[in-house]
Amino acid sequence: MVTVGERHEAVVFEQLMEQGAVKRAGSGRPRLRPQRVSGDKGYSSRKIRRYLRHRGIRLTIPRKDNERHRGKFDKSLYRQRNRVERCFNRLKQYRRIATRYEKKAENYLAMLTLASIMMWL
Repeated sequence: MVTVGERHEAVVFEQLMEQGAVKRAGSGRPRLRPQRVSGDKGYSSRKIRRYLRHRGIRLTIPRKDNERHRGKFDKSLYRQRNRVERCFNRLKQYRRIATRYEKKAENYLAMLTLASIMMWL
């Protein structure tokens, strides 16, 4: 899913989770929900945490400094997010993606697909 330029993705978090599928390692249909979700402090909201808890999805999201409740936090799992962040960094090396020249979401997704193919090759 693509949001408008200055909007945070947390607004469409539930829609994204509903439409995604997790590919299985072997054969079989993809799962409709992941085992765990990892995110940065921007995703630390009561609404997102409640949604994940009701769906039975574990989470690794650090709490904001102004939040009262402090629970257990696994730093080793959180460190694995760097793989995803490095992928975003490599995608943003393409200026057209970093500055979002494309105004329509379908054109922007097409450019993301092309950049992903270029990275993969």
